[in-house]
Amino acid sequence: MTWNLQTIPRVKTITKADFIKHYFKPQKPVVIEQFIDDWPAYTKWNFDYIKSVAGHKTVPLYDDRPVDYKDGFNEPHAKMKMSEYIDLLKKEPTKFRIFLWNILKEVPELQNDFSFPDFGLKLMKGLPMLFFGGKDSYTFMHYDIDLANIFHFHFQGEKEIILFDQNQNNYLYKIPHALITREDIDFSNPDFEKWPALKQANGFKTTLKHGEILYMPEGYWHYMKYVTPGFSMSLRAIPRNPKNLGKAIYNVFIMRNFDNIMRRIKGQNWIDWKNAQALTRTKKLTGK
Repeated sequence: MTWNLQTIPRVKTITKADFIKHYFKPQKPVVIEQFIDDWPAYTKWNFDYIKSVAGHKTVPLYDDRPVDYKDGFNEPHAKMKMSEYIDLLKKEPTKFRIFLWNILKEVPELQNDFSFPDFGLKLMKGLPMLFFGGKDSYTFMHYDIDLANIFHFHFQGEKEIILFDQNQNNYLYKIPHALITREDIDFSNPDFEKWPALKQANGFKTTLKHGEILYMPEGYWHYMKYVTPGFSMSLRAIPRNPKNLGKAIYNVFIMRNFDNIMRRIKGQNWIDWKNAQALTRTKKLTGK
């Protein structure tokens, strides 16, 4: 059994008008291959350079352990000096990842290496975020709390990407009151006998290489696996669709706080209930 995954379209470069017409308005993903060749970051950004400018910084690290009720929202599993972390990435496979690392706040001089591209969307210029990962490390399938339009710029090595839009929610074993699917699903090699509803999901796939940009439309689910050690930067723009903007506001101000309260009250029983509900609800919605 194979996935219903189509390859994400690719363009060498693109104009603002064509991006808006062919990808933003229909909310379809695209990979842009040669848009940042004139950025200093295109030639400078590699592990050695990041180590030279940010090696002294202490960075938050995350791995692929399941959600624990004792963990706060986005609470790191470990911390390390950036220089030590990069040495680890270069030495051996590691599950430790960095995500949502604000480079403007942490290493302002990196701002000199890139510019904010004009794709016709108003980018949030205070939130350029870096993501790092070792070989075979991955992010759980999830969508972002603010349902933003995301431009994901990859540097060094290769990264496997799988995407689904919000219309596929019924088939993905979505966890209620959360932004993730069941964490025990291996989206790079799913067991369709264990997770039969996945056979009905229609998604997208690609492999990103150095200097390429992936556009992920509003609220898209994304699974990212580092084929080799590497890092990426994301720029984002708030959702334009009123329905998605409403969901984002709900997620930030209601859903997240409700989930945190229930973790404190019910502990691990709350996490276990949500995981069970993902199975029950998916079976009810799909008959699978």
